[in-house]
Amino acid sequence: MISENLHKIQQEIQDSCALVSRNASDVCLTAVTKSVDTETTRVLLENGVRDCAENRVEKLLEKKAALKDYPDVRWHFIGNLQRRKVKSIINEIDFFHALDSIKLAQEIQKRAEHPINCFVEVNVSQEATKQGIFVEEVMAFIEALASFDKIRVVGLMTMAPLTASKDEQHQIFKELKRIQQQIADLHLTHAPCLETSMGMSNDFPIAIQEGATFIRVGTALFQ
Repeated sequence: MISENLHKIQQEIQDSCALVSRNASDVCLTAVTKSVDTETTRVLLENGVRDCAENRVEKLLEKKAALKDYPDVRWHFIGNLQRRKVKSIINEIDFFHALDSIKLAQEIQKRAEHPINCFVEVNVSQEATKQGIFVEEVMAFIEALASFDKIRVVGLMTMAPLTASKDEQHQIFKELKRIQQQIADLHLTHAPCLETSMGMSNDFPIAIQEGATFIRVGTALFQ
């Protein structure tokens, strides 16, 4: 089942890229494995997936240790990261997708042993229940991170509301891409900002059409 689902998703990635003349190799399929066990995650790895995402510190550390025979896997931490847990996880991951406050940045700066690839989380839709920085605050936040040598802003991340229409999804993802490009054009050493982490199981084809370089897919892989 996983193999079939993976093939279907890869085909959708190719089709979505073709619609906007993009290369499918420019899109990183990040498998959200938070809802499955280690052995199910291993099946994914055996099928060639090399990017896995978790949203709980303990689960990521547990799976990484159990799957150490796949040393080339890149581990992504998604979702809210409590400052008190930064110490135990920050040097175990390859990407952090939810940087959204200076206080969290300060804790990462304090605990990281090397520069951490971070996505700044942007609340494009301005949902009250969503984490993230509002659009009008992004540039000031990026500038404030210049003195943090352990943080490398590789891109921006956002999520569209589950109830969003396709037109709204297009609008939200297009806006994140616009801001990302605006920052990239500044050629900042601490914030190259070349990537966009957006699109999940229900909306990743639209995110790809609007420029997503990392998509986070869980349900569509395992349902």
